[in-house]
Amino acid sequence: MIEKDRNSRTVTFLLYMTIFGFMITEILLNFTPPISRDALIHHLAIPKLWLEHGGFYEIPWADFSYYPMNIDFLYFISLYFNNDIVPKFIHFAFGLGTGLLVYCYIKNRLGKNWGLLGFLIFFSTPAVARLSTTAYVDLGMVFFATASLLAFVRWRDGSYKDTKWFVLSAVCMGLALGAKYNALIAWLFLNLMMVFYYSRDTKKGLPTLGYGVAFFAIALLVVSPWFIKNCIQTGNPIYPLFDSFFKAFYHAGDGSDGLSVTTKSNWIANIFQRREVVFGESFLETLFIPIRMFFQGKDDSVQYFDGVLNPILIVMLPFVFLNKKFNRDKVFFLLFSVFFLFMAYFLTVIRIRYILPVVPFLAILSVIGIKNIVEWAGNKFGSVRQIGLISISAIVIMFISFNLLYLKNYFNTIQPVRYILNQETKDEFLSRNIGSYPAMKYINKNLPNDVRIFLMFLGRRGYYLNRPYYYERSFGMKTIRGMVKASADKQHFQTYLKSLDCTHILMRTNLVNKYLHDNFSEKIIIRFLDIVKECLAPIYESNGYAVMELKNDRQKIIDTVASESNHQTGTKNPASSED
Repeated sequence: MIEKDRNSRTVTFLLYMTIFGFMITEILLNFTPPISRDALIHHLAIPKLWLEHGGFYEIPWADFSYYPMNIDFLYFISLYFNNDIVPKFIHFAFGLGTGLLVYCYIKNRLGKNWGLLGFLIFFSTPAVARLSTTAYVDLGMVFFATASLLAFVRWRDGSYKDTKWFVLSAVCMGLALGAKYNALIAWLFLNLMMVFYYSRDTKKGLPTLGYGVAFFAIALLVVSPWFIKNCIQTGNPIYPLFDSFFKAFYHAGDGSDGLSVTTKSNWIANIFQRREVVFGESFLETLFIPIRMFFQGKDDSVQYFDGVLNPILIVMLPFVFLNKKFNRDKVFFLLFSVFFLFMAYFLTVIRIRYILPVVPFLAILSVIGIKNIVEWAGNKFGSVRQIGLISISAIVIMFISFNLLYLKNYFNTIQPVRYILNQETKDEFLSRNIGSYPAMKYINKNLPNDVRIFLMFLGRRGYYLNRPYYYERSFGMKTIRGMVKASADKQHFQTYLKSLDCTHILMRTNLVNKYLHDNFSEKIIIRFLDIVKECLAPIYESNGYAVMELKNDRQKIIDTVASESNHQTGTKNPASSED
């Protein structure tokens, strides 16, 4: 018995130290300025624009500015105090909170060490670990969705008598919806399953309907401010989702045949053809994507789902039902995971971040599967039980080591210690990690406040620009096509440039050149480049990013800059200086 207690304490210590190591590493990464893609496009960029305009305002050229923004609003508060480091810690806290939910559930059913293992499996999963170092919103949505499902389980375990768990479940689902649209899938699932379980367990008809409606209404009420805002601005409460449907709905009586509802949804039916054409994948490869995501994930790769998971999340699933303990919960969690994966597979772009709500429940099921194997081995091979324990421990350590190796490589890529120890400046850190930052720094330092920058092939990353900017949804492809078409005539070309309503274009030159050579003949490209030289002036270039100035506005801008400079110093003209 003493030996068993000593072994248990040793395992507890090792689990705590491993968790602590992951946490410290992520905390160090969080002390660096934000560099993650969607933070610079959306989650920090939109709140920054709100601040610059004195509050909420419509940004029609950024479709994601219509997404629910519960978490982004927390970032807005942080940016109000000129701090863009805190948002990363806020997102980290949601990942930590979800891990604690996993821990509490498992601890109450299997024991402390198993709970710690569940926490570790979830928190160290590469996609979770990386997101915990970004100012994104995914972990906020996952936290509230997980809390909602576990609160429902608690309500059901109490024979549906303690209403506070029901209300908490509905409120948390509303908060998840207010964090990200992906929670719509979880909302649909839980609302349906709540009605099913309550009806089956209580054999009551009318109360079942009442609880189903009440859950839907409470969640809707919590998220309604964002839906109402969108409805007022666009006529679609969940804009830009299903926008064709809502447009057809509003124009149902004007002679429209409603065909536009499905024209933008054909990609769903053609997912297999698209994957074959774009990535050369076979029908079976595409069909097994929900399994492949756990083995083949790769960061920044559209083909490989733009993220990394750990195979342990599904490798242990076959062992979950070795015994009948907690079968009701196990079936519920498995149904949710399958349902969410299936819906996400057809309704969204296939990315690991978009299926993240299943990870906490797969972590729970994985721990149950591991425990079942340990118990089965102990019963089957009593005399050599120690060998079985060592074997399963080695397998688990191997999978956790995969997560550790991922975080180590990510840490080495970012190299946060140099910045934290003041061995490099913020500008140096950002220039090392963001190719477009030097060009943006030049714009911020040298161009007047009334310029207007059009971003072309920049991936829409505008957070570090301190001048007005905008872009279009095709990343600049539509604009390039328009410019090439107008290049047959100089006056027509200048008119087109004027219609862009910008004074400068910030572009990634290699992608612009690639797009031109992929879509136009050499003769048209030469004609286009010749007229570009006449109408646009390159004023800065670095790391493959160029700032182009519209020549029609050049003299006006020079005069403005000179006036501002003379007013401030009496001598210097910043428009003519280099970074």
